[in-house]
Amino acid sequence: MTSSAAAVVSAPLLEQSRRLRVALVGTGERCIRTWGRPVQADYSDVVEFVGLCDINGLRAKASQDLMGTKAPAYVDFEVMVRETKPELVVITTMDAAHCRYVLRALELGLKVMCEKPMCTDESQVQAVVDAVKRTGGSLAVAFVMRHYPAATKIKELLLERAIGDVISVDFHEYLDTAHGASYFRRWHNLKENSGTLLCTKASHHFDLVNWWVSSDPVEVSAEGSLKVYGRNGAVRSTHCRACPFKKQCRFYWDVMQIPPYVKLYVECESEDGYFRDGCLFRENTNIYDTMSVRARYENGVVLNYLANAYLPYEGQAIAINGTQGRIDWNPFSGGGFKSSELRLARAFGKSEVVPVPPMRTGGDGEADKAMRDLIFRNPGGKDPLGFRADVNAGAASSLLGIAGYRSIERGGEKVKISNLVRL
Repeated sequence: MTSSAAAVVSAPLLEQSRRLRVALVGTGERCIRTWGRPVQADYSDVVEFVGLCDINGLRAKASQDLMGTKAPAYVDFEVMVRETKPELVVITTMDAAHCRYVLRALELGLKVMCEKPMCTDESQVQAVVDAVKRTGGSLAVAFVMRHYPAATKIKELLLERAIGDVISVDFHEYLDTAHGASYFRRWHNLKENSGTLLCTKASHHFDLVNWWVSSDPVEVSAEGSLKVYGRNGAVRSTHCRACPFKKQCRFYWDVMQIPPYVKLYVECESEDGYFRDGCLFRENTNIYDTMSVRARYENGVVLNYLANAYLPYEGQAIAINGTQGRIDWNPFSGGGFKSSELRLARAFGKSEVVPVPPMRTGGDGEADKAMRDLIFRNPGGKDPLGFRADVNAGAASSLLGIAGYRSIERGGEKVKISNLVRL
């Protein structure tokens, strides 16, 4: 974790002057969109894909065409490693499976890049932290939000003490009826797969706050409920294509209109029975669509985090309150509000807009590229702002979410991080 008490420090991810041999594990959308096509297109001079692995063999083969690579496809991780001899393994599987592949890759002496969240329960965090310490291996976690231009500027302002000592952070996440609903349509709808949205989604946000305030959460309390999706639906089916209520369901979604999804998911259903267009109102859904979290940090900072997954527009409202002022950031705001404004208000002074480069519309854009550049173009370079996220950052982010859903399970009682893991 980020505090001075942390016992684990990971080595740099990559230091080489030739092409890095990379294997991808979990060949779904995140793999293709973030680590597959862009790396194949922009980093082929320094990266060589040597293997693709997925428990669904049809999907692993489909990823070859979508990525434009001749790297062989596998369903067995051990066989892939033995035959292709990768140096770095990029893990983009279902969240709950991250730990399994991280542990085995470390045992095999491989470098690891793990998508967020690093882990989905406390036993996984303990196992990964212990494994990195025991093996001395290299583990990095992909936290793209650190690379947003405004997020970077906020880090700089805090280091400059532009608002004095940070007292609290207010972080509101607005997920709309497209993005928010998508988590309940996919495998994320089960806590045992995703660790709830407090892990699978909020890990981005928790890492950002941890990084900004340069401290670790020590105590968490939370409330959460399922208000819109799951058992709240008036009608339901297994998945949208098979639904007899298509015309009356406002959430009907046609996966057949998205060719890459057809190739990655629809044409691969015979192998594992996974429906990418799963019904939002499946009664076995056991995650929350309404969440409120309060976290206290080692340095005294308090985080107030709210998230709702069914709102009419997408956006965030973030405020950092200090002894000498306040920083407001409203990235991706919708509903007619001005988007991406970063504002600094000094105590007894003026409020001013802080200029930052705009983000490209339609995704993480340049932030993803900046993260990949750091990994593949500048692996051993200077990193004064601490963009690189290691096992400590991955643990801190995961544990805040895990403590959050444990608190919800226990009726909102306070959960001490130190009671979940030994660090």
